[in-house]
Amino acid sequence: MAKDANPVIICAALTGAATMKNNNPSVPYTIAEFAEEAHKCYEAGAAMVHVHARMDDGQSTHEIDRVQAVYDAIKAKSPELIICLSSAVGVFKTPEQRLAQIVAVRPEMSSYNTNTMNFSIIDRNTGMIFFDYVFENTFTMLQDFGKAFEENKVKPEIECYDIGGLDNTLLIAKQGFFTEPMNFNFVWGVTGGQKFRPEVMIAMKNALPPGSNFTTCAVGIEQFPANVMSCLLGGHMRVGMEDNTRMPNGELAKGSYEQVEWAVRVAENLNRKPATTAEARQIMGIRKG
Repeated sequence: MAKDANPVIICAALTGAATMKNNNPSVPYTIAEFAEEAHKCYEAGAAMVHVHARMDDGQSTHEIDRVQAVYDAIKAKSPELIICLSSAVGVFKTPEQRLAQIVAVRPEMSSYNTNTMNFSIIDRNTGMIFFDYVFENTFTMLQDFGKAFEENKVKPEIECYDIGGLDNTLLIAKQGFFTEPMNFNFVWGVTGGQKFRPEVMIAMKNALPPGSNFTTCAVGIEQFPANVMSCLLGGHMRVGMEDNTRMPNGELAKGSYEQVEWAVRVAENLNRKPATTAEARQIMGIRKG
């Protein structure tokens, strides 16, 4: 394959706040499971992992000691791997709880959510509501989180659940606290967010500020076509158990690492090589943790 000037960053989202072992037994809960799964993803070709810390019983947590322990265990086993911690954490967490663990741990990158939005569980066949929730991300929170991230040298991964989230970010960015390049993640398929539509991804890509980067993730079966298109458009790819517990053939994934292997094959078939951790840091403008 010819030398590639446009490597693709592959990120593996290991758990999310809701995916449980009854969805897929390979979802990590314990500190050791996080470290092992992250290492498998790194060996498979991921430059970054996205992490929602869990307690041993699988409950999502904002407790600083636990988040730090998960972070340290991943770093001990895979020191070069980029870790993007979640600032969403889980439902019913206060802004203070969401932000305090990021400031304490100071990862290289953290998610930065841009919309106040419905974030629910609904049967997609019948429309029946199982769990209804409003995910709060006010402009004051965008301001406070953004300033705190940059002051602590935590690079924001800007989560856009629709194009309005991108516009929200560009508006608050006029205060001048974001360092370049800005790194966006287009999120598809959340119940309350946007369904994956190729024409909308193109519109969002065209709305990005010059010099910025974009990654794509998507819930369930939308994960695979959305990531292929992202790679085609010069963007990056996020896979993993947070978003989808299965492979394209419908079988349960053996772990997030198996989806990373799929992403590597996609990249190679599109004449893009997976970015190394050093290349990913350079592309995204983040410090080494």
